[in-house]
Amino acid sequence: MLRTIACATVLMLLTLYCAALDCPSNPDKTPDSLIAAEQSWAKALERHEQDSLACILADEFQDSDPDGKLHTRAETLGAVPQRKPGVNQLSELQPHVYGDVGYIRGLATLLNPGGQLRARVRFTDIYVYRDRRWQAVAGQETLVSDAK
Repeated sequence: MLRTIACATVLMLLTLYCAALDCPSNPDKTPDSLIAAEQSWAKALERHEQDSLACILADEFQDSDPDGKLHTRAETLGAVPQRKPGVNQLSELQPHVYGDVGYIRGLATLLNPGGQLRARVRFTDIYVYRDRRWQAVAGQETLVSDAK
């Protein structure tokens, strides 16, 4: 009996947690909606919002960082609270959509809170459209300039 109550309690808590992480959906499969997903990603990093980023990154997400190291979704989300404060400015965004698949290339300029250049990173992110939203499945980053 106690085991049944414990299982029901755990199930209820998981359901509440998943409901709290109700990711926003967007019925559009357009280049503009892909840009919006990328901008949401940058803002989630700036604000240290793991839950917002979790809505964007697919379960199978992997990222290749500027050093060539692969990171899983869990590793990427786990690093969010330790990110240094600053601003992510996205530019040169080039979205491409092919049905339920899309990718976007761009340049992320990372600034410290004082507005000084920390790094510039050229990126390519690959998305799949599922559950009525774009979900990133892979990313690749290349350092364009050294951090200052």
